[in-house]
Amino acid sequence: MSEKLKVGILGGTGMVGQRFISLLENHPWFEVVTIAASPRSAGKTYEEAVGGRWKMTTPMPEAVKNIIVKDVNDIDAVAAEVDFVFSAVDMTKDEIRAIEEKYAKAEIPVVSNNSAHRWTPDVPMMVPEINPQHAEVIEAQKKRLGTKRGFIAVKPNCSIQSYAPVLSAWMEFEPYEVIVSTYQAISGAGKTFKDWPEMEGNIIPYIGGEEEKSEKEPLRIWGEVKDGQIVPADFIKISSQCIRVPVLNGHTATVFVKFKKQPTKEQLIEAIRSYKGLPQELNLPSAPKQFIQYLEDDNRPQVALDVDFENGMGISVGRIREDSIYDWKFVGLSHNTVRGAAGGAVLCAELLKAKGYISAK
Repeated sequence: MSEKLKVGILGGTGMVGQRFISLLENHPWFEVVTIAASPRSAGKTYEEAVGGRWKMTTPMPEAVKNIIVKDVNDIDAVAAEVDFVFSAVDMTKDEIRAIEEKYAKAEIPVVSNNSAHRWTPDVPMMVPEINPQHAEVIEAQKKRLGTKRGFIAVKPNCSIQSYAPVLSAWMEFEPYEVIVSTYQAISGAGKTFKDWPEMEGNIIPYIGGEEEKSEKEPLRIWGEVKDGQIVPADFIKISSQCIRVPVLNGHTATVFVKFKKQPTKEQLIEAIRSYKGLPQELNLPSAPKQFIQYLEDDNRPQVALDVDFENGMGISVGRIREDSIYDWKFVGLSHNTVRGAAGGAVLCAELLKAKGYISAK
C-alpha cells in the first residue's frame, strides 16, 4: 500500500492544473488520485476531458489518463478520496473563495494557486524560502473555520517571483523604494501561441489586476504575524508596470532599488548567491539547491537559456549595476508556471507536510 499522501487537483484540466499533474508525476511524497473540474468535464476520463488541450511539452502521465474526472462542486466525493487538494479552479473570485472554504470546512487542506484568499488575514501566502513562519496563522484560521485539519494556504502571484526573492536576499541593506516593470509570458494567461496567435510579434501594455498584485503582495510576504493575522510590511514602497510579451514561459523583471544602507555590487551578488531558506535546509523534494543564481554575462538572464534553471524552481538574476537616479538596478527571471504557479504551490505543500500541517487522514 502506498505511503504517499493522496492528492486531488481542483481545476485539473486547465493549464495550471496540467502543470500540477506533470510536476506530481513520480513525486516521492504525493500521488494524484482525484481530479476535479467543471460539470462539463465530470464523468469523462481525464484524457477525454482534456482532449486536444494538453498544453505541456511533456506527455500526459499514463497514471492519470483513466482517472474519472469529478465535479469540483461535489465536495464530499472529492474529500472522501484525498488527504489534501491543490486548487487551480477557473471561477470568479467570490466563487473560488467560497469553494476553497467549503473544502477546508470538509477537513481537507487546500493549497491554492488562486488569488481569491491572498488577502484573507489568517490565510498564509508563502514563498517557502522567504516567509515559512506565516504558517503559524493556520491555527487561528482553523479556529475561525471550526476545523481540526482543514485550512487554506496560498502562493503569491507569479509576477513577483522574479524580484521579491532578490529583494528578500537584500533586506540587510534596507531597500525602501522600488520601481519594477515585468515582461510576462502568455502562459500566465493560460495560453499558448496556438490559442493566442495575435500575441506573436506583439506586446500588450496591460494585464488586468497585475500591477496591484505586484505592488502589494510582496508587502504581505514581508509582513508580521500578529494576533493570528498577517500584517503587511510598511517599510518599502513598490511601483510597477506589467506588460504581456510574446514569450511562452518566463516572466522577466527590470528593477530599480533605493537602499538606506549602501551595499557594494559584490555584497549584493554574494547576498543573493548565498540566500537560502527552510526548503533548502529541509531538502524538500521540489526545493532548488541554488535558489537564486547570478549570471555575469551582460546578455543574461535570457528566457531561452535560463527559464528552466533548477527545473524552473530557481530565480536568475543579471545586470546588477549602479543607477543614475536609484542606487542599483537589475534584471530578474522566473518560470511563471513552475516557481510562479504550480511548482511554488507544490513546494508550499511540501513545507506544510514537513511542519506537520498536512498529513494522512
